[in-house]
Amino acid sequence: MRVTGWRCAVCAAEVDIAAPLPWRCPNSTTGDRRHVLQIVDDPGASVVDAPAPDANPYLRHDGDLAWAAYADSNGIDLAARRQLVTELDDAVRGVAGVGFVPTPCGRSDELSDALGFAEGGGVWVKDETGGVGGSQKARHLFTILLHLRAAEILGHLTERPPLAIASCGNAALAAAMLARAADWPIDVYVPTWMSDGFGDELDRLGARTHRCERRAGDPAGDPAMLRFREAVAAGAFPFTVQGPENALALDGGRTLGWEIGERLADQHVGELDRIFVQVGGGAFATCVGATHPARRFHAVQAEGCAPLALAWERARATSGTEPVAVADRWTELMTPWPDPHSLADGILDDETYDWIGVFGALIGTGGAPIVAPEHLVADANQLAVDAGFDVSLTGSAGLAGLLHERRGHADGSGILPDERVAVVMSGVRR
Repeated sequence: MRVTGWRCAVCAAEVDIAAPLPWRCPNSTTGDRRHVLQIVDDPGASVVDAPAPDANPYLRHDGDLAWAAYADSNGIDLAARRQLVTELDDAVRGVAGVGFVPTPCGRSDELSDALGFAEGGGVWVKDETGGVGGSQKARHLFTILLHLRAAEILGHLTERPPLAIASCGNAALAAAMLARAADWPIDVYVPTWMSDGFGDELDRLGARTHRCERRAGDPAGDPAMLRFREAVAAGAFPFTVQGPENALALDGGRTLGWEIGERLADQHVGELDRIFVQVGGGAFATCVGATHPARRFHAVQAEGCAPLALAWERARATSGTEPVAVADRWTELMTPWPDPHSLADGILDDETYDWIGVFGALIGTGGAPIVAPEHLVADANQLAVDAGFDVSLTGSAGLAGLLHERRGHADGSGILPDERVAVVMSGVRR
């Protein structure tokens, strides 16, 4: 197994890989959630030969995943882990109509031509719209569920408190599907503006939905996240895609980056020049940023909600952007965005909760945040749909960042026609 433990990026506290329910840093408190556990691994460690490339990603990458290392360290062998993954995947398939399989990744000739790329360059697309729940969110959540089931098998968990999540879109849908598959109760905390139609879908899946108004005396931040945290404090399990709330959300999402690398190798493409990833809470970007095969990483936000870009500029103006230099300045640098709004309404997290991980990906590749104006968010979605992708405005927001860079800047910079770039389409149109 490659994963050897957990370490907080803020205070350096360590958690043993054998520990059950390693949701948060042990120094995280109700009054100070500004901690995040990150995976510690040994990239040189040997792993058991992986199944075929078309296998379930949690089977293929068993030796790379934290949930599996926890199970292994407590005596659940490879055969038993594979059986557990297969059984849960079958249950998910019964609810969602699709299980966990590698999703398509290849050059989009339509997008490449539309954006003026040369034959040797172009746009590669990782298409998550056909995955569980129509987005990548279930990838993050499935490792939490696998850890919970392993904990039950080991006797580390003897009852089932409700799961809890704060979300208004793809994450809530994925969480409700997985909870239904596992026959586990779930409470979903949503903003008041969530559509009735989406609420009906959550009801159909058996989720208990709570619309969250701002209360007198609430601190700054998303009311749905505040109510979610209250539920966790009362005993619910955080079934969420924010790393500071549940570190295991940063485990399964890494399968996306690994798959991109595998598909590029199959196509003899080699290393990408750039990859563009849309950023809301930041777990998606953190995971892909840790595993992607590209020279430069770009984190894309909409101009109506860009807390990551604001934190980046604040850091550049003061201590610098290295994660080690900013971790103890969380309160100063990452503040709630006052009025989140965008056509890409699925990335309107008023804080980029996993910003430290995103900073690490940006710094490690010489990248920087991109803030896409609304007209490019709309243009990107139209281009994506015209190219055959059944993707939402949120799901194509990474492409808006590519448009921003491809069209160049006043200083003549921009992406060259022979560059090989990638985006992830994640979030099916509803």
